[in-house]
Amino acid sequence: MELVVRKNDLLRELQLFQGIVERKNTIPILANVLMEAKGDQVRFLATDLEVALRSTCSATVSKPGSLTLPAKKLYEIVKSLPDTDIRIAEDKNGVKVAADRFDSRLQTLPKEDFPTLPDGGTHPIAMLPSASLKEMVAKTQFAITGEDTRYFLNGAQFVLKSDSMSLVATDGHRLALVTVKREAGKGEEESKAILPKKTLGELGRLLGDADGDISYERGENHMFFNVAGRTLISRMIDGQFPAYERVIPKGNDKHIEFERDRLTNAVKRVALLSNERSRAVKFQIDKGKVDVTSSSPELGEAHETLPVDYSGSSMHICFNAQYVLDFLSAVTSDVVALELKDEVSQAVMAPVGADGYDYTYVIMPMRV
Repeated sequence: MELVVRKNDLLRELQLFQGIVERKNTIPILANVLMEAKGDQVRFLATDLEVALRSTCSATVSKPGSLTLPAKKLYEIVKSLPDTDIRIAEDKNGVKVAADRFDSRLQTLPKEDFPTLPDGGTHPIAMLPSASLKEMVAKTQFAITGEDTRYFLNGAQFVLKSDSMSLVATDGHRLALVTVKREAGKGEEESKAILPKKTLGELGRLLGDADGDISYERGENHMFFNVAGRTLISRMIDGQFPAYERVIPKGNDKHIEFERDRLTNAVKRVALLSNERSRAVKFQIDKGKVDVTSSSPELGEAHETLPVDYSGSSMHICFNAQYVLDFLSAVTSDVVALELKDEVSQAVMAPVGADGYDYTYVIMPMRV
């Protein structure tokens, strides 16, 4: 294989693979990216066996062929080079990567060792609005647990209906659910799939500069997202996602609205003196005001008063400050609502004002 490619074109694609490949992997080939040069382009593929990415970039190919190179090291070399053409050529001693006056030779691993991945195109394809999907990922991915033994909680459930799409994530202490309307697709059946946490992160990265619609295909065991010519392939988590509809309380009769920025700043400040393990902050709710307080035997105590429009009975409730801040940083509305029933039942937080997203955040109170 022999080709010439522009530095910026190659760098842009290699950057997208850095989150896919694992540095510490027991299977050496998974640290490599598979490159296939043919015609006027070079195709790339990397995987960790759970999530994979295919992409292409323009190249002047003098000798077609395929090989594998260490994804991290190749990226570091390309990033360090000046903005010029890069020559990649295979010889019996490895793979030469050169540009300007720089010359290097990288060791390769047999392309035959690279895992075979499924191709899409055999199941019905749905078109999804990229801007909506990007918002959905941002509003839910922080609520996924990282290392729960209940493996089905290590991902978010994607529910696709003919006229809407939903993404829901929970770690057992809080739940984030966002639903967006979409144009009805012809003959589409409702489908559900659990996306791994890593997949959501990579999808969010790909959607960062995408416009228009993307295509989505759900296979037997894999999902395919085609975003601006790049294809993200992900295994589905096999399991039964919790019946999240039952977790969302219906009888919360106390409704308090806050200015989002003011509440965010108050919780951040008060949490500085919260217990470092529990991160607990208390909301003391009274007529016309909410006192946000924290205390820690080792550190001290803090409180801040927020004026609110509330005339119900007094009560207090404790939350994990980080859980509250995660929600507040995910919403864009100027006003947010907190809906409560009592000190021990789930509370609901939601943005106030129509922004096209039906967003519900359920948060369990803490017993301190």
